[in-house]
Amino acid sequence: MKTRNLLNAIRSITSIGLTLLSLSLFSQTQTIRGKVVDADAASPLIGVTVAVLDTEPIIGASTDLDGNFILENVPIGRKDILFSYIGYKNQVKPNVFITAGKEVILEVKLEESVEQLEEVVISANGKKEAVNNDLAKVSARTFSLEEVTRYSGGRNDVARLASSFAGVSSPNDSRNDIVVRGNSPTGLLWRIEGIPIANTNHFSTFGTTGGPVSALNTNVLKTSDFITGAFPAEYGNANAAVFDVELRKGNSQTNEYTAQMSAFSGLEFMAEGPIDKEKGSSFLASYRYGIASLAATGTSATPYYQDLSFKLDLGKTFLGNLSMFGIGGISSIDFYGDEIQEDDIFADPSVDAFVESGLGVVGVKLVSSLSEKAYLKTSLGISTNRSRYTQDNLIKVNGETIAKYKATEVEDIETRYTLSSTLNKKYNARFSLRSGTVQELYNIDALTKDRDRRVDIPDEDMDGVPDFFRVGRDLDEWFLLSQYFSQGSYKFTDALSITAGLHAQYLSFNDDLVLEPRAAISYQINPIQKISFAFGQHSQVVPFPVLFLKEPNENGEFVASNEELQFMRSNHYIIGYDRSLAEDWRLKVETYYQDLYDIPVEKLSSSYSVINEGADFVFEERGDLVNEGTARNYGLELTLEKFFSKGYYLLMTGSVYESTYKGSDGIERSTAFNNQLVGNLLAGKEWKVGKDKRHAITFDTKVTTSQGNPFTPINLEATRANEGRHVYYEDRAFSERYDDYFRWDVKFGFRLNGKDKKISHQFFVDLQNVLNRENEFVRRYNSVTDEINSVTQIGFFPDVMYRVQF
Repeated sequence: MKTRNLLNAIRSITSIGLTLLSLSLFSQTQTIRGKVVDADAASPLIGVTVAVLDTEPIIGASTDLDGNFILENVPIGRKDILFSYIGYKNQVKPNVFITAGKEVILEVKLEESVEQLEEVVISANGKKEAVNNDLAKVSARTFSLEEVTRYSGGRNDVARLASSFAGVSSPNDSRNDIVVRGNSPTGLLWRIEGIPIANTNHFSTFGTTGGPVSALNTNVLKTSDFITGAFPAEYGNANAAVFDVELRKGNSQTNEYTAQMSAFSGLEFMAEGPIDKEKGSSFLASYRYGIASLAATGTSATPYYQDLSFKLDLGKTFLGNLSMFGIGGISSIDFYGDEIQEDDIFADPSVDAFVESGLGVVGVKLVSSLSEKAYLKTSLGISTNRSRYTQDNLIKVNGETIAKYKATEVEDIETRYTLSSTLNKKYNARFSLRSGTVQELYNIDALTKDRDRRVDIPDEDMDGVPDFFRVGRDLDEWFLLSQYFSQGSYKFTDALSITAGLHAQYLSFNDDLVLEPRAAISYQINPIQKISFAFGQHSQVVPFPVLFLKEPNENGEFVASNEELQFMRSNHYIIGYDRSLAEDWRLKVETYYQDLYDIPVEKLSSSYSVINEGADFVFEERGDLVNEGTARNYGLELTLEKFFSKGYYLLMTGSVYESTYKGSDGIERSTAFNNQLVGNLLAGKEWKVGKDKRHAITFDTKVTTSQGNPFTPINLEATRANEGRHVYYEDRAFSERYDDYFRWDVKFGFRLNGKDKKISHQFFVDLQNVLNRENEFVRRYNSVTDEINSVTQIGFFPDVMYRVQF
């Protein structure tokens, strides 16, 4: 049935695409517009020379009094754009993707040179790989819309894109959890327009950062930063990594539209355009409806999800540049035990389960210029994540369901009211200072009741239904997480710079305060070599499902025994080396050591540690924990990259690492995320076709391999005696490994650009897991076979996508 639905979807997408193609003729040029500002002061730069490289004659322009520029009649395709200004370092925006159906909007920051330059030189020399946050000296990378859609196997998901980068492991096709350098996915910070948010995924659950389907629509994203260690002082409440996401502005001069269909990410329509052209104000809005019933989701149940994203940029106001933004999503899925197959990744054939989730963030952002040397950026927002799970256990006789009873009820709502404000002051070309605060007022409204196959709950009337529920959490709490930071940057020369700062955070719930120093140094040895060093101390609140857990005391009362747990802490040490091997080729090597401490473990001797939580939908129920556990991660990462030029690109990443921890028993073991070896190879090629070479055929491929995740073996006899609830050999925690992971994806595409009409079409067929390899997902007790069975991940799946822009 699913195969037939998928084929019908492919036929529909193809038919609609061909119909739209037949209505359009074919433009060879497009407009590039944007703004250039000082990187430290955010003030507009007047008279910046902007040039499209490798055009004859050179297409160029200069910025006006507001730093704006317009490049007209730019040939479609991929172009390098050079920005040059007297006294500032040249910058090249490489591989700017230009289509007939959509204007290109660029926001450019130029860095003032310490060594005064006397003339503008039109050349390609300049920084081609730079992150938005110039205080991030190591372990940082930008990601763009074009990269997300280009790479094979990414499912238009920024989190899955990150799995291609060095230091990131994600050998799980069913979820997009991001494991960075052996850390738990719970150590990741999501930040949208300066507002921290708990989770950006559909079907997310309390305390997690990943999920099966992303609610972040890639078509509305601006080029953003992904930082994997020793991050700058402005980021807090994270031990592993930072996804700093910004939404792009709509086109302030003309209306544009995008329609898109994909078997996995769904149906989408997006509109953008000007509100007031003179003020430069604009709107951007996108709605998406998931059709993953056609996709490889790992279950025979049908998931439903939809999301909405918007940004209103009001342009110049008397206060400064004011914008409003928001993302909202809802999702649901129903699992009926009698309809579930034994190899279903998510479901249990002995229960009916019903899942609902929702997320949202809405806010306003104001950027005020205080002077030519200073600006204040403030975001005020509300975010919420809600998850609801109900479970009915089936009572069966001879395989037939004769009755059912309510076994589990979970409803968690996490709401944050956030104020984020940053003051940036540039004192001179050498020194700048960034200081600010993030205030998050939390409201946690959570309830968990469970009586699912618990041997400690009696059934005195022998009707097969446990007599009462066990309360896992029941609270409605308000508390404040206050963060303050300050970080300075000093440039001794254009080649040598240093940053140093301090981050502080205070949690009112348990009156815990921490101070975290950060520092980094970067030295450009020569034009092709750079070395960097960084240190960062970081801390994070214990995951809420652990912090708010309730368990019965000696009187049978359910009490919170973990609420005194303090911040989990870590020290990051990083050395990085960057080398340009040839034009558009780059080699990057980083080595790191992370020392984690104050990790919650059990008081009594055991192998349990919170460090291993976060890669599933639920957390273990462990109470009476103490901040006495430790862990460490260390490794070596290699990136060899050929930036897109001359019609092709290549990205090869490799990570060799060790991730270990100690529970209260003092024994050092592998963590749940100690894959030890991860490798990726991505490559792609474009062939220009057509009489005037304005169309393209594309080919992209990705190969991923890693060692299997460690796991703790199940005690079969004890599990049988425990009504099927897993009992593990805890003295052998994470002593075994799942089979090694391997996946090969291949993607074919066709791009057409209109000639007389501003319209472009893109069509992709992404053949995921082309070898149909059955990667091992989990080993779990099967109540039907009464054995421990291995469940495999998603096999071969052809994802298709069609996009039209006009």
